[in-house]
Amino acid sequence: MIPRPAALAAAFLTVLLLLPAFSATAAGGKDSGDGHGSRLSDEAIPLQLEGFPERPKPILELGENFLGTGTLHPGYELPTGAVWQPQLLVFGTLRTGVQSSERNGQRLSEAVARLDLFANLQLSGTERVVVGLRPLDRDGRFTSWIFDSEVPGLEEGSRNEFNATITSLFFEGDFGEIFPNLSLDDDSATDIGFSLGRQPLLFQEGLLIQDSIDGLGLTRNTLQPAGTSNFRATLFLGLDEVSRAGTEGDANLYGFLTSTDLRRSTVDADLVWVEGDGGDALVAGVSAVQRLGLVNTAFRLLASSALEEETALATDGVLLFSEVSWTPHGGHDLVYVNSFWALDEFSSAARGPDAGGPLGRAGINFAAVGLGNYGAALSSRARDVVGAAVGYQKFYAGTRKQILVELAGRVATDDPGADSVAATVRYQSAHGRRFVFVADAFAGYRGSSGLPGDSDDDLFGGRLELVLKF
Repeated sequence: MIPRPAALAAAFLTVLLLLPAFSATAAGGKDSGDGHGSRLSDEAIPLQLEGFPERPKPILELGENFLGTGTLHPGYELPTGAVWQPQLLVFGTLRTGVQSSERNGQRLSEAVARLDLFANLQLSGTERVVVGLRPLDRDGRFTSWIFDSEVPGLEEGSRNEFNATITSLFFEGDFGEIFPNLSLDDDSATDIGFSLGRQPLLFQEGLLIQDSIDGLGLTRNTLQPAGTSNFRATLFLGLDEVSRAGTEGDANLYGFLTSTDLRRSTVDADLVWVEGDGGDALVAGVSAVQRLGLVNTAFRLLASSALEEETALATDGVLLFSEVSWTPHGGHDLVYVNSFWALDEFSSAARGPDAGGPLGRAGINFAAVGLGNYGAALSSRARDVVGAAVGYQKFYAGTRKQILVELAGRVATDDPGADSVAATVRYQSAHGRRFVFVADAFAGYRGSSGLPGDSDDDLFGGRLELVLKF
């Protein structure tokens, strides 16, 4: 009888000896032609997942198919050593809506459209050129037909805002990937990301910066100070198209923006200096995003300071902001509670003309819809106010349909100031692969601020929107 350890060793040796023959049989016995056994097949096959949807096809694609299968083009090697595989995608979103609202006893009803069109020239995994157009709106004005208006300055009739203004045009890449021969072992500090041109920026979830700015960004990523898993630092120089409180002027923006991944939290710390029309200002923000048990949380502290005297665009103020959300047990729904407290008046470093105010992040009662003159149910201005929003998001039909109900309010902490409360219901439904139907309705109440001529006001609004993604 063979001892047990010896039997196990013999069986293991037998498997090793038979493995090459078994692999050749499983692969159909195909030989690579060099006498070294089996090889992977050159035949391209689709993704083998039952019920997986067909890949979405953009309106134009040149080069490799977007999310397609097949043999990749070998690409073109540059003198720097980089290999580029050009791929052009053209895609966009068309939003059309009919909406009506009433504030301060003034009703406004309109049909409006917005088109976001993009061309993405992907050169490699890290390099690309992006061009973006919004040919139906500019500077916060939209192509629309106002069929009922009691608002001064907004007359009934059609409004034509057709244009060919480029809203995005930038190149982004990685210095180390463009010049790989400078570090063949990839062990030097050449991996510096950069972006150049007119580019959309979003920092502190839009509370600090939410705008499209002409500038240069330099980023050093994958750094690991002690006690962290990653540290990213970005230096951004904004030299044109800097909008402040939705107003574009002659201003420059200089920012130092960082993000640190800790074991249980991601901490962002940002500092921005804005100079130019409207006064110079220093704006800073720090945030911590983490999961506490079964609860998602985000806490933010932001401050703005006018470097000279305060103006409408450069103000002194502090904003405390918190977000708490969780998923009820046994489902996919979402419950959230967001709150804020503004001391004096906090102003963002840069905000686009359709971005609304800093408090838009608090919930759908505060957020601008970015389409026409509809506006938010409650003011998103962060001046001497405390408030909160409580919402429940219910999903149906495998998340293709959802209904969101939110109750929100804001209370002034200094006189004069107006208290207000509102409730908004939003229904969204996906149809086919490219259409989304959206229906909104809100009702609210705004108290008098105590200023002469100001009185209590009921707030109403509703809208229907059809979104086409192509």
